Amino acid sequence: MAYTFGITMTGEFEDVRNRVIEALGREGFGVLTEIDVAATMKAKLDKEIPDYRILGACNPPLAFEAISTDPRIGALLPCNVVVRQLADEVAVDFMDPHAVLNLVGTEGVGELAAEVRGRLNKVKEALAA
Repeated sequence: MAYTFGITMTGEFEDVRNRVIEALGREGFGVLTEIDVAATMKAKLDKEIPDYRILGACNPPLAFEAISTDPRIGALLPCNVVVRQLADEVAVDFMDPHAVLNLVGTEGVGELAAEVRGRLNKVKEALAA
């Protein structure tokens, strides 16, 4: 089962990252965390990798609904979005909430996962435009 979906874009890494954050915002997601994996690998292992960021995106009303349905679901939040440098392009990978939240098995979570996936797919479509 695929656990991500995404898009590959042309442009500078930081520009793509900023476009992703803006598009997430238009769908009600804020970025709670940002992990600079490349900087961490350099600092901790003295290893160099291309730019690689993990954005922890959260839509507060949907997160509230999920936590109200099953308080343990917080272990699967927020929705991670990876922005990573390829040779000449930038990949944007979205965690597929439908694949991940189906692990829960609580009634109503599947519908919620579909709503979140739909919104993330709109972000992807906006980036493609």
